Amino acid sequence: MTAFSIVLLAMIAAFLGMRLYSVLGKRTGHEQEPVLPRERSTTPPVRLDDGDTPPSMLAAAPDASGLVYEPAAEAGLRQLLATDRSFDAGRFMEGAEAAYRMISEAYWKGDRDTLRDLCDKDSYEAFVAAIEARAARGETLDNRLIGIDSAKITAVDLDRNEARITVRYRADISAVTHDADGKLIAGSMSDASQTDDLWTFRRQIGSSDPNWLLDEIEAA
Repeated sequence: MTAFSIVLLAMIAAFLGMRLYSVLGKRTGHEQEPVLPRERSTTPPVRLDDGDTPPSMLAAAPDASGLVYEPAAEAGLRQLLATDRSFDAGRFMEGAEAAYRMISEAYWKGDRDTLRDLCDKDSYEAFVAAIEARAARGETLDNRLIGIDSAKITAVDLDRNEARITVRYRADISAVTHDADGKLIAGSMSDASQTDDLWTFRRQIGSSDPNWLLDEIEAA
């Protein structure tokens, strides 16, 4: 997938807002205190705000696709958790993976209604411009997200009341382009390519809006 920078005002349609609300950090008041698991597995989660956590539990984890965050992001995650007690890294990553799929598929399909719901004015217009340029060439995309091989938080930055989280996605995508006559001009449905992109999400800390906004996309 071509990497490009965008500012995305995420999940403002009622259905999508509710969907991402449930996976990007919603808390009902009945869960345990926020934790920051290093892996999505049955391994006991690691609390980054617990001074009694053994040093061995905070050591850099091995490089594996199940990791929630990379060691370089740990300090920023500590700071975020100390500032926003409602944050849950595991839930954030579940929502971030869902957002990756929804946003990608909406763009590939040229689904303007969905993009309008997901984007602010500038980013919506950027998407529309790309879709219209594609249509002017008489091209259509038949892209498929085969799977997300790895999704990890690589950086966390706090600036005043805004948090920014960068996620690195490695995914297999089958990218196929057809011309106006339906002739295959690029790609192959049987030969997926691996992408390596960085998506940065942002959110106002303490905001009543639970949604994280996609701020930019770039190649890793």
